[in-house]
Amino acid sequence: MTFIAPLELDEITDPELRDLVLRSEELGVPGGVFARIIARKPEQAKATLNVMLLKFTEGNIDHRLKEIIRIQLARFAEDPYSSAIRSNKALDLGVTEAEIDAGSGDYEDSEYFTEAEKVALRYADQMFLDSTKVDKEFYDELKKHYTEPEIMELGAFIAVFHAAHMVMRSFGAPAPTSH
Repeated sequence: MTFIAPLELDEITDPELRDLVLRSEELGVPGGVFARIIARKPEQAKATLNVMLLKFTEGNIDHRLKEIIRIQLARFAEDPYSSAIRSNKALDLGVTEAEIDAGSGDYEDSEYFTEAEKVALRYADQMFLDSTKVDKEFYDELKKHYTEPEIMELGAFIAVFHAAHMVMRSFGAPAPTSH
């Protein structure tokens, strides 16, 4: 059980927030438990969920890569809830647990990823583990594979989901019993 209990769906009376919670549950990410916990502060929850859903469902970065990065970050943050959930879109795209594990492990030598994807995984890795390594030289490497708008998309995605995983870990949310 989390330190802050998620609201029941019928306790969420704001129609916009209720729709965002339902969408979070339907997509699988950020998941219903996260959405129903932060729903205790409706205005902030709406803003947070809108940003998370936008970052996860829109943009030019491949959804498969976003899912693998999201789980990589959740595992780094030791967030059992977010580490265990899978987006329905990623499942529909055929993302495998082997790819996910490779993205959280030795992705540099993995045959699952292109050079561009490895740089994106390294970006997420370094933003979490040692952001001082994300310097001009690193951005020059990113620019070999991604446009500046795509780099902004990746950076914002990493920041938003890293923060959410840290919050969920602090809430003590356990891994769900099923994806």
